[in-house]
Amino acid sequence: MRAQVWIGHSMGPMYEESIRGEFTHQTDAFASAAVMSAAETLGALVELVPVEPEARWLEVACGPAAVSRALAARVGSIHGVDLTPAMVEKAAAAAEREGIANAEFSVGDATALDFEDAGFDGAVTRFSLHHIPAPQRVLAEMARVVRPGGWVIVGDHVTDADGDAAAWHEQIERLRDPSHWACLTPDRLQAMAEAAGLRLDLERLIPFDLDFDEWLQRGSGGPGAAELINRLLAEAPDTADCFRVVAAGEGRRLALHNCLTRWRV
Repeated sequence: MRAQVWIGHSMGPMYEESIRGEFTHQTDAFASAAVMSAAETLGALVELVPVEPEARWLEVACGPAAVSRALAARVGSIHGVDLTPAMVEKAAAAAEREGIANAEFSVGDATALDFEDAGFDGAVTRFSLHHIPAPQRVLAEMARVVRPGGWVIVGDHVTDADGDAAAWHEQIERLRDPSHWACLTPDRLQAMAEAAGLRLDLERLIPFDLDFDEWLQRGSGGPGAAELINRLLAEAPDTADCFRVVAAGEGRRLALHNCLTRWRV
């Protein structure tokens, strides 16, 4: 069976323009970035999904579908949805190339999923909430489309509870990637999940790092804002912990914290 692509609905034009523009720009670089397949960001997330050969899963804001493709062997079927058509095409092509027969992909809006209530056994999203102006809507929609007793899993890098450190962090993120909205703290993420009726099952905070200069150049704003970003890095608050740039040999590494959370519906 060939990996399928179909078209769903999407959000308003301003939001679409920002997200689609950035991730059309990043399609190839994002898909090939080493951090996308790292054990701390992919392997640890996949391990949270129960092995259930008949289960139907949804990946929200799937991008090039590294998560969907990794999950395909653990579940009965996986459907990935993303706002950016170029990413959906990339996902379907990769699944077909890898011979994955139980995956399909569609264009759609993470805050208004085009699926019926309780139609999935689980839903997962990775590195998406910090791009979305209303992340609580994403969690509410994931909870809605998953059956009672099913799973909702989120993996995303987080920010510091200290306001000065978080504000400094967000300045750099937004300069580098205009589609960045705001990173959450683990406590804020949990509060949103509770408001969506989700029950916490497991939470892990896993440090990881990536090549800073590759990360900077990948964002559409990074090259042009590099000088200002470097000045901001020199002004890092002492309280900054969740976003740190450190020297490593002849280069620099960006140290982040990946918050992996699993809830029951």
